[in-house]
Amino acid sequence: MQVKVAEFVGESRKGWQDAIENAVAEASRTMRNITGVEVYNWTADCSDNKIVEYKANIKIAYVD
Repeated sequence: MQVKVAEFVGESRKGWQDAIENAVAEASRTMRNITGVEVYNWTADCSDNKIVEYKANIKIAYVD
């Protein structure tokens, strides 16, 4: 059993939690046995002084 790590960027117009969940959902399409998630960067795009898109950089650990 070997643990591997892959990096993803999740995006959402709702919030950072949703961005993270979107990234995990995307990863789960090709990766099985996801064991953990590390969020290491939170960013957002703004327009008219309001957040319009949330982004989260994450590392996903999985067993290959």
